[in-house]
Amino acid sequence: MLCGLARPSSAALWRKVWLCETDQTAEDKAVKWSEKQKIVYTTPTPAGTKKDTSSLFPSSYSPEYVESSWYQWWEKEGFFRPEQHVRLSHSVDQTFSLCIPPPNVTGTLHLGHALTVAVEDVLVRRRRMQGYRVLWLPGCDHAGIATQTVVERRLLKEGGKHRQDFTRQEFLREVWKWKNEKGEEIYQQLRALGASLDWSRACFTMDPGFSRAVTEAFVRLCDSGLIYRSEALVNWSCALESAISDIEVDSKELSGQTMLSVPGYENKVEFGTMLTFAYPIEDGEVAVSTTRPETMLGDVAVAVHPDDPRYQAVHGKQCRHPFTDRLLPIIADSMVDMELGTGAVKVTPAHDHTDFLLSQRHSLPRLTVIGGDGTMTPSCGQWLQGVKRFDARQLVVDALVEKKLFRGKKDHAMTLPVCSRSGDIIEPLLKKQWFLRCDEMAKKAIQVSRQLEIIPHYYTKTWKNWLSNISDWCISRQLWWGHQIPAYRVELPNSEHWVWGQSEDEARQRAAVRYGVKPEDITLTQDPDVLDTWFSSGLFPFAMLGWPEQTTDLQRFYPNSILETGSDLIFFWVARMVMLGTELTGQLPFKQVLLHSLVRDKHGRKMSKSLGNVIDPLDVIHGVSLEVVKEGNLDPREQLVAMEAQRKDFPTGIPQCGTDALRFALCSHKMQGEDISLSISQVLSCRHFCNKMWQALRFTLGVLDRPRAHPVILSSMERWICSRLYSTVVQCEQAFEAYELHTVTSALYSFWVHSLCDVYMECVKPVLVQRQDGGAVVQTDTEPSVRARQVASSVLYHCVSMSLALLSPFMPFITEELWQRLQPRGPGAAAPPERSMFTAVPLLLSAHWHFPEEERDFLLVQEVIRVARSLRSQCRMTKEKPASKSFNSSKITLH
Repeated sequence: MLCGLARPSSAALWRKVWLCETDQTAEDKAVKWSEKQKIVYTTPTPAGTKKDTSSLFPSSYSPEYVESSWYQWWEKEGFFRPEQHVRLSHSVDQTFSLCIPPPNVTGTLHLGHALTVAVEDVLVRRRRMQGYRVLWLPGCDHAGIATQTVVERRLLKEGGKHRQDFTRQEFLREVWKWKNEKGEEIYQQLRALGASLDWSRACFTMDPGFSRAVTEAFVRLCDSGLIYRSEALVNWSCALESAISDIEVDSKELSGQTMLSVPGYENKVEFGTMLTFAYPIEDGEVAVSTTRPETMLGDVAVAVHPDDPRYQAVHGKQCRHPFTDRLLPIIADSMVDMELGTGAVKVTPAHDHTDFLLSQRHSLPRLTVIGGDGTMTPSCGQWLQGVKRFDARQLVVDALVEKKLFRGKKDHAMTLPVCSRSGDIIEPLLKKQWFLRCDEMAKKAIQVSRQLEIIPHYYTKTWKNWLSNISDWCISRQLWWGHQIPAYRVELPNSEHWVWGQSEDEARQRAAVRYGVKPEDITLTQDPDVLDTWFSSGLFPFAMLGWPEQTTDLQRFYPNSILETGSDLIFFWVARMVMLGTELTGQLPFKQVLLHSLVRDKHGRKMSKSLGNVIDPLDVIHGVSLEVVKEGNLDPREQLVAMEAQRKDFPTGIPQCGTDALRFALCSHKMQGEDISLSISQVLSCRHFCNKMWQALRFTLGVLDRPRAHPVILSSMERWICSRLYSTVVQCEQAFEAYELHTVTSALYSFWVHSLCDVYMECVKPVLVQRQDGGAVVQTDTEPSVRARQVASSVLYHCVSMSLALLSPFMPFITEELWQRLQPRGPGAAAPPERSMFTAVPLLLSAHWHFPEEERDFLLVQEVIRVARSLRSQCRMTKEKPASKSFNSSKITLH
């Protein structure tokens, strides 16, 4: 939810009046949304019961009224399940399957998730209407780092306890308790968004079945030599006290001296400067430059370029460390950049990736001087032991000044690695971890990806380049929440050995065979670390279907038809699913990848809690009012920034827009291109479109005779509207196949508003609406014939019903409500109880609906109407102010 915006409590639908008054919002000065509506609700529909649409048609559209009850009925009737839907529909012998990108269990969805849901739901609803056997599987990710952080913060706030105050099992019980309390919130949000997911197959990445799949994957990859344990330099978050993946490191560009907030420090820390100090040698000194002076306690050498003329005389000499008296060799290596700093660099292999490579080339020792908690280690001496790393930075500089070895400081443009999870500054640390070899898997992924269509296609080159330059993946994390690594240390003297297995007993049997001892003589200790969350989520497309068991679902729905997700996950998730799926199942996990753009706020900014621009979809659906924040997870300083941003963008809160309007607005953007900047005014415009549909159906039902087959003899106007419908259907089908949903929404909006409502309905009103005189129908000589009314009525019915079917995937609630009201009623015409838009099949219209000449000729009529309206506007002509006899015709401009 928007920090500072409170959603009103949902009102019971019980014979009450709903009144909505909203002043002008700050979305846009051109946008004015001020309306008063009165809707008298009837007795609420019991949960899971089909809504009664035979009651009086309310005069005004209300999303709260329209969107009630339908979802519960759809879910109860089993319309979301492939087995039940196929039984009810005109099925075809094809399947369509996909999984939802599992959102983190930690919180609530934002508009980026809403776009994913809207797009995927459009795709699956369309396939269902075409008779496909569709499986759209919901799931939720345990989000190891994020969830553990939230629970730790909660325990500290409520009881003043840290994780270390609990045993591992006690802490995990607290996490499960929190998950059971909060985890269902995301699923309720998905339901509110109208997501037609098969909830009977919902999958959580810590479920027992999924956990078995994770263990199986780890053991298989270990057996094939793809997973190994090694000591290497990893990206370390001192705030999390855990390693993180390369792609979880954000790069912050600094142009020079910059003060930044760092977790665990009250005062901001200085970055973006380069300091120079001297190492004394026998006959002089060697000056080195660094952006991290605190690591100089771990220096083991000084390196220069072999061709640098400034240092030719010092090759092979030694300098003395001013604080430890260690002798540091001066080595020559072509990896050194002569143009950077002084041209001489300090070598700290345990805290720098480049220096680690130098240590391998020159057989240098590796001395760790910063611990996993971010404090200096005992090897630094008592004066620094236990001091925080960035506090130690200033102490080291002061000591260098005191020893007269400090040579100055200057601004330095640099790239700062930041943990995307904690906001902490990444510390490269030397740790023993589990790694997944990725080079061979990536080569396989590149080969099989010839059969994988990535949309938009321009991502294919980026995809191949990344896979071609991939490094091994550190998959272990120093957490308690997650899948504990199924590897066990074997207690043998003077050595470290590891085995793995589906269980401790299996690991013991493996160890007994490997080392030639009895199983009962072996002592095993399971690795306390857990697997990276992305490892388990990389198994999602097949683990969710029961792998490694050959379940019916796995055989029927794997590989998935498509993966739809945000373009920012192409490496985080998509590439890893392709590598793991290909390796473990021998197949691509999906046939197509559809990547949508990121959703930003109306100013083009990335949505962030600290900016206060993260919008909960439910706040747009139900509306929220602005009020003071009393609690939340934001830092107090960030909270002030967030509140100020909200007051500026939403001075009166967010008006109620409804699910259909939000979905239609999201899908109306071109998602295969630049990022999407969404404003509430756009959603409000789609809400007005819903009202247009509502009023059009009120008119249609008011004039409609019992629907008949489409007539053969048509007037020019009927041929035109039928042809416009035909062209719209063709355009929509082509755009659907290309996943250009914005083209579909544009075509449907244009047909409904500009062709059906603005032209055809206005044209046939004299035909369909009989003139009333004192409550009685007055027959005149000029009254249209019965046949003309029947033709107009049938054409109107077919246009409206077909348009509703085409709009249904985008706007499921209002189309269901209107379609149900449009169904024939009376003796012999009652629809069966389970009849729904889910079973309506929007087939491509036959060519006899196409009249290209009428469409072409009518363009002139539309241009005349446009010019006439322009003239009326220029002359300010209204019903209250008809044309003046003395208006100045010279002011009229014709185009």
